[in-house]
Amino acid sequence: MSQLPDDDQSPSTSRYDAMGGHAFFTRLVHNFYLGVAADPALRAIYPEDDLAPAEQRFRMFLEQYWGGPTTYSERRGHPRLRMRHAPFKVTPAAKDSWLRAMRAALDQESLAPDLEQQLWDYFEHAAQFMVNTFEEV
Repeated sequence: MSQLPDDDQSPSTSRYDAMGGHAFFTRLVHNFYLGVAADPALRAIYPEDDLAPAEQRFRMFLEQYWGGPTTYSERRGHPRLRMRHAPFKVTPAAKDSWLRAMRAALDQESLAPDLEQQLWDYFEHAAQFMVNTFEEV
């Protein structure tokens, strides 16, 4: 993983803090789920009527992944992302919809370019990893 920018960052600053901590991840994930709610194909992947629990889980996961609190693991255990998503048909089209919603959410933020690139690279890789079928619904 690449290092944080040298300007105004101590070597001990986590990427979580450099990105803006809890406030950043709360905004990012909330704006992402606004996109999920507005996309019928993507919304179909989320079985809960209320997206708030999924929003909270995703925010906690991202916070932990990027060096913040370990609340996700404390409450839910190991992420086991592929296993947790196995019941849902995650197609290449669903992956593309997911990435569009995330790109729109990320574009509303003002991150340092290198941090934004790290985050986007992660999202692209993770989204591809989650594809579990090529059978379009």
